[in-house]
Amino acid sequence: MHPSWSHAVRSAGLVTLATFAFTVFPLDAQSSVSSTAAPVTTHEVVDEFGRMVRVPVAPTRIVSLAPSLTETIYALGAQNHLVGDTDFCDYPPDAQKKTKVGGAINPNLEEIAALHPDLVLVTREINRLETVRALDTLGIPAYATDAHSVDDIISNTQKLADLLGIPEAGKTLTADLRMRLAKLQAKLKGIPPTRVLFIVWTEPLISIGKNTFIADALNKADATSIVDSPRDWPQMSLEEVVHLQPDYLVFAASHSEGGARDFEALVDRPGWRNLDAVRNRHYAVISDAVNRPAPRIVSAIEDLAHQLHPAAFIEAPAPEGSPALASPNPDAEPVTPTPPARYSTGAQRSHEEFACAR
Repeated sequence: MHPSWSHAVRSAGLVTLATFAFTVFPLDAQSSVSSTAAPVTTHEVVDEFGRMVRVPVAPTRIVSLAPSLTETIYALGAQNHLVGDTDFCDYPPDAQKKTKVGGAINPNLEEIAALHPDLVLVTREINRLETVRALDTLGIPAYATDAHSVDDIISNTQKLADLLGIPEAGKTLTADLRMRLAKLQAKLKGIPPTRVLFIVWTEPLISIGKNTFIADALNKADATSIVDSPRDWPQMSLEEVVHLQPDYLVFAASHSEGGARDFEALVDRPGWRNLDAVRNRHYAVISDAVNRPAPRIVSAIEDLAHQLHPAAFIEAPAPEGSPALASPNPDAEPVTPTPPARYSTGAQRSHEEFACAR
């Protein structure tokens, strides 16, 4: 074959082969074959401080700086990724076994760094922005939540599930919480709300403001606070409370203090004996879950509703021979009938302890 012909044949073959390659393997496919794209491991999210935070797509080492966040992590089934929490993280009991990093207000940054977390969870309400900034300096991403209502608590639960890479767990949990609240509202429909005083501390007398998630929780239990303050934790005068005359006094059980509150002693204390609720022994003691913006608050709402409006939960007698009815409130967390301990008389220390325990 003539050399020029041979060269022409070879050239034509190369052109045909190149045409075939581009036809069978488009340009995009060729790129993916030749170089595999690196998987996305982080993404940017906006937290409740309004900060843009770059966090792992699926965090594996989490530190929680609030008991409510610890509870939420457990409720979502992500506790195996929780490597540390605060001294006040006591629920569920297994949370007490986690490595402790100090309090919520002044956590030990060295302890946190030693745990090598890829995500730290904080809340706007009790954690300081200075703590978040210090974590930023250490190169540790921190995500902040915030809740002012029960609906905020539920939506934040879903946000955390998305953040932790387990959105389906969040959907299942939040759907259950909303269903329970809807059933409760159906039971309470048409029943006038009970006027209550929610007592945070007795000496000095501190209650909750109208814009707190606790006030919203009371509303969902068909109760309304007599306190109409824009402050979150207003200090009340006993004279003012006597003038307003609540139908019930509501207390949250406390796991952090021993002993038992002697409600009977209130009758003998100046001022308190002038309250109809004290003379009539109208007290409601519910789980301290009401103090924490976490999924367990729904159980506290159910329990309070049962105590304030028992008639709404009386079931019609079952036909003879039918199976026995279940407990009227199977989802509510049981609360020991013995009232909780007397709160500390040191206002500042007590309030700080109350804040950290949330």
